Amino acid sequence: MGNIFGRKRRPTRVTEQDRAILQLKQQRDKLKQYQKKITLQLEKERLLAKQLLKDGKKEKALLLLKKKRYQDQLLDKTENQISNLERMVQDIEFAQIEMKVIEGLKVGNECLKKMHEVMSIEEVERIMDETQDAIEYQRQIDDMLAGSLTQEDEDAVLAELEAITQGEEVELPEVPTESLPEVPEEEPEPEPEPERERAKKQPEREMLAA
Repeated sequence: MGNIFGRKRRPTRVTEQDRAILQLKQQRDKLKQYQKKITLQLEKERLLAKQLLKDGKKEKALLLLKKKRYQDQLLDKTENQISNLERMVQDIEFAQIEMKVIEGLKVGNECLKKMHEVMSIEEVERIMDETQDAIEYQRQIDDMLAGSLTQEDEDAVLAELEAITQGEEVELPEVPTESLPEVPEEEPEPEPEPERERAKKQPEREMLAA
């Protein structure tokens, strides 16, 4: 908390143009106050001259109206001065805007110059040529693939694409299965034993019989 409230604010940069604008506005405000004061005073003098005429004091009323006429001329001059001050303020403010625009253009030009230094015209042409070569190479591959497929293959590819687009599974072709030999229902008869095996088992059988 202490760091937040104790942080120093950066001083604002006040230019000579800002000071000039401030002074002009102060002079304008003073003239407007003077203009308002004189206007109220002239209204009072006009009412006073009217009362003097009612009282038969024509000479005093005439003198007061002459004074009022002179102050009216001062008001006109004051109005012109106020208009001149406001015009000067507007001109200075517009000049400041123009300076900011020029500074922005200057920064933009410097950025463009640096970008042009990094990428020259030759570099752009080289990249464009490489891009064109890549496009031509891909076109050749497409032509080769297109020539190696038959009409039936083309139709199959289109059908698969349509199925994928519609979210359906592509039906795979049936794999032919070879017919297996049938299993015999009756148990096969045992094959006859060879003579040597029968001669070997004959003594064993006689011994068992004894």
